[in-house]
Amino acid sequence: MSDTQPQTEAEPGKIPVTVLTGYLGAGKTTLLNRILTENHGKRYAVVVNEFGEIGIDNDLVVGADEEVFEMNNGCICCTVRGDLIRIMDGLMKRRGKFDAVIVETTGLADPAPVAQTFFMDQDVADAARLDAVVTVADAKWLVERLKDAPEAKNQIAFADVILLNKVDLVSEAELADVEARIRTINPYARLHRTTKCDVEIAQVLERNAFDLERIIELEPDFLEEGHHHHHDEDMQSIAITLEGEVNPEKFLPWISELTQVQGPDILRCKGIIAFPDEPKRFVFQGIHMILDGDVQGDWKAGEPRRSRVVFIGRNLDEAAIRAGFLACAA
Repeated sequence: MSDTQPQTEAEPGKIPVTVLTGYLGAGKTTLLNRILTENHGKRYAVVVNEFGEIGIDNDLVVGADEEVFEMNNGCICCTVRGDLIRIMDGLMKRRGKFDAVIVETTGLADPAPVAQTFFMDQDVADAARLDAVVTVADAKWLVERLKDAPEAKNQIAFADVILLNKVDLVSEAELADVEARIRTINPYARLHRTTKCDVEIAQVLERNAFDLERIIELEPDFLEEGHHHHHDEDMQSIAITLEGEVNPEKFLPWISELTQVQGPDILRCKGIIAFPDEPKRFVFQGIHMILDGDVQGDWKAGEPRRSRVVFIGRNLDEAAIRAGFLACAA
């Protein structure tokens, strides 16, 4: 795993990890308690990421009075006092006792440092893969928080799946307004309207949401020429399609240099790339300067070998990024 260039070999058998985020009061603890108590047939290790000596959220999570303990439905719950790598290493020693890992961030947290853990630490990266960032948003108060809390905006921008919670507290017109605001920041996340986070667990966890196929399923025409979104005043989303294959000797140095130079402004990037003579898709994802990629999933017979990338961030030079990617054509 490298912070400068994606790997090109698939590593099967990694445990999927969901990062659960959302601003204070949005409903993360409600969702966590559902996961820890419902009979959903899955065994999740839930990491409550509390920083500081006294954990408030920790006291609200069902039965959370030890560092690592098992719930009645087979889930494992953990509390973290700042050392996520240590707790992940401990969980990996218990492999076989759970199917996936959920890491809850604090309500004031930017999800990037938590997500980066799964790329930057070699032992963690070898054993686990970041499956998705799931953000719980408060339908009643999100518009206000987007004005005064940059963390709330980052949580929306990073999300692969968004639960727009507490929809029972707002009118249909207010709901349409908040959804429009979300879409100006992040046009690509899967969006669910919920009351008390009442969504099927399977719609949130183990979604492989970094795969661009999720985006195509959500919005089939978003990569078509002429399809545009209105964007937030300081948040951009750039989608580029190259109708054909990409030269890996051009693309890998280009994407590595781009993320090193503009990494602080690139909140998220992802893509599916067709390399010549490679029967599988090259799928990559990135957070700031951290990149991860491998080959996964065969190109289907008769499927156009298009190459597609998405960038979400601030202060991005769309023309330069577009020209740089198109110059990687094989």
